[in-house]
Formats: sequence, C-alpha cells, structure tokens
Amino acid sequence: MTRIIGLTGGIGSGKSTVANYIASKGIPVYIADEEAKKLMNSEQLLTKIQAIFEENIMTDSGNLDRKKIAEIVFNAPEKLTELNKIVHPAVKIHFDNWVKLHKNNPFVIKEAAILFESGGNLTCDKVILVTAPEELRIERAMKRDKVDRASVMKRIQNQWSEEEKIKRSDFIVNNLDLKTTLNKIDQILKILSKQ
Repeated sequence: MTRIIGLTGGIGSGKSTVANYIASKGIPVYIADEEAKKLMNSEQLLTKIQAIFEENIMTDSGNLDRKKIAEIVFNAPEKLTELNKIVHPAVKIHFDNWVKLHKNNPFVIKEAAILFESGGNLTCDKVILVTAPEELRIERAMKRDKVDRASVMKRIQNQWSEEEKIKRSDFIVNNLDLKTTLNKIDQILKILSKQ
C-alpha cells in the first residue's frame, strides 16, 4: 500500500521549493493547489462555482478570474466555505485516482498549503511541515507575489498558526537557508524509505 506523506507550510515558508526538490528525486508529488486550479476551470466545476457568486467571475477568455474570486472570498468567508464544498471533494477524487497511478511507489507526497485547514492531514500517514520565522515568510511572499505586507498578513491570518501545525506534524523543517533545508529533506526521505 502506497503511503501518503503530507507536505505543508504557511505562505513564504518554502514548501514549493521543497516539493520541487523532492520531485527531482523521482518521488511522485501531487501539488494540490495546481490541481485544484485546473479542476476549477473544468466545465464540470465552472458552472457550479459561478452559481455561488452574484457577479460574473469569468475572464474574457472563459476562465475563472482567480484574483476577483480571492478578493470576494477574503471579505466573505461564507463564500469561501461554499467554494471549498465544491472544490475539495473534486480534488479528493482526483488525488485518490492519482495515488492509484503510483501504487507501486512506497510513498507519494501530497503538497497542500491548507493541508490541516482542509482536514487533508487526516488521510496522510506522516506530515512534513516547512516553516520559517514569520518576518522572513512575509518578506519572501511580498517579493515573490509582488504584493504589500497587508495582503500577506491577511493570507497568514486565514491559515492555522505555526504552533498548531507543529503540534500535528511528524517532521519539522525550519527553512532558513536552502542547503540546510535540503539536507534535512534528504534525511527525512531516507527515514521514510526505511519505514
């Protein structure tokens, strides 16, 4: 049975860098946010998602206007709840099918920003948390997303606290510098391979 290893971390923690590194080792990595974006633009979900919102949330090219949706849901948490009720079950089905494709691997990685918030950790055998001091995470996110501090803070406030995530994680990777972080990931992968 293929084990599912969760990989998560708050905004600016560096979890995407870690996910890419793990994938470069030939280990299957499922990037939940990317897959959710693709599924949200599928015909099947588009109509359901548009029905949640009063205003048009489509771009001229016929895709979802993710920026507009983000603005709406940040100010209307009930809309986010409705959106999640459509997207999360679709991602779960997609992920379960993806795991079947990799059933010959001893383990796969499920990378999700809101692994704990969505309850995704409950289906994981182990969880790796990538963390960093809040100030460093804010700086990284501002630089990467070209947004102001207030935008990053709003996103941080919508995620669980680092303390809560640490309590529920099996492996903690404090990402201060890349070399040390990747060495730590190598050690974790070695441990997982032996289990």
